Amino acid sequence: MTTATATGPVAPAIKPHVTVPEGLQQTLTLAWRTIVQVRHNPWELGDYSIQPIMFVLLFTYVFGGAIAGSTGDYLTFALPGIIVMNMLFVTMYVGTGLNTDLTKGVFDRLRSLPIARWAPLAGRILADQVKQAWSIFLLLVVGMILGFRIGTNLAGLLAAVALLLAFALAFSWVSVLVGVMAKDPERVQLFGFTALFPVTFVSNVFVQTDTMPGWLQAWVKVNPVTHLADAARGLMVGGPAAESVVWSLVWAAAIVAVFAPLSLYALKRRV
Repeated sequence: MTTATATGPVAPAIKPHVTVPEGLQQTLTLAWRTIVQVRHNPWELGDYSIQPIMFVLLFTYVFGGAIAGSTGDYLTFALPGIIVMNMLFVTMYVGTGLNTDLTKGVFDRLRSLPIARWAPLAGRILADQVKQAWSIFLLLVVGMILGFRIGTNLAGLLAAVALLLAFALAFSWVSVLVGVMAKDPERVQLFGFTALFPVTFVSNVFVQTDTMPGWLQAWVKVNPVTHLADAARGLMVGGPAAESVVWSLVWAAAIVAVFAPLSLYALKRRV
C-alpha cells in the first residue's frame, strides 16, 4: 500500500535579514512619519521657529547697540552664531522624539516587524535634517528683512548651510544617546537647557572672544561652537574660514566616533 501525503500551501521563507535598499526605504518612511507629525502638533513647529526669531530680535535690538555700536553691525556679526546656536538646540528634538517612541512602546512594535534595526534611528535623524534646513532658511529670511546681507556669494552661503547640516547630523548622536538613556522626554529637554546653554553662551556666538577674561578665552577658543560660528561667519559674511571649517569637521567626526557607538549600545540594552 502507498500512503498519500496531503500537501498544503507552503509558507514563504522568512528573509534572514533586511537588505540595504529596503532599509533605506524604511528609513525614508519613518522619516516621513516624523515630519508629518508636525501637522498634528503644530506647536512643535513653533518651538523651533518662534524661539530663534525672538533671540534674533531681542539680542539685535536690546544688546546690539551697546555691544557693536549699531544694530546693523551687530546683526551681521551675531546672526550666523544664532543660527549655530539654534541648530544645536533643534537637535534635542531628535532625543525627545526618540524617547517618546521608546516610552510609548513604538520601538517594541517596530522590533516585531521585518525592518532594519537602524532604520528608526536613521529616520529620526533624517527628519531632523529637514527641520534644521527649515530653521536655517527661516532665520536667514528674518535676518535679511532686518538688514542682514550675505557678504560672500551663493556658493559660500550653500557651503555654510551644508556645514551646519553636517554638524547637526553629527551632534544628533548626542541627542540620541540622551534620548535613549533618559527616563522621559522632560529629562531630555532638561539636559538640553542645562548642558547646551553654557556651551553655546560661553562661545563667540554673541560677543567677540577678545572681550572676555583671559581664563575664559582659553575655553572659548577650543569650543566647537566657536569654530562653527567662525566658519559660518566666514562663509556667509566674509573673512578667513578655512581653518574654522576644518576644525568644525574634525569636531563633527569626533562626536560621531564617540557618541554613535555609545548610542547604539545603549539602544540595544534598552530594547
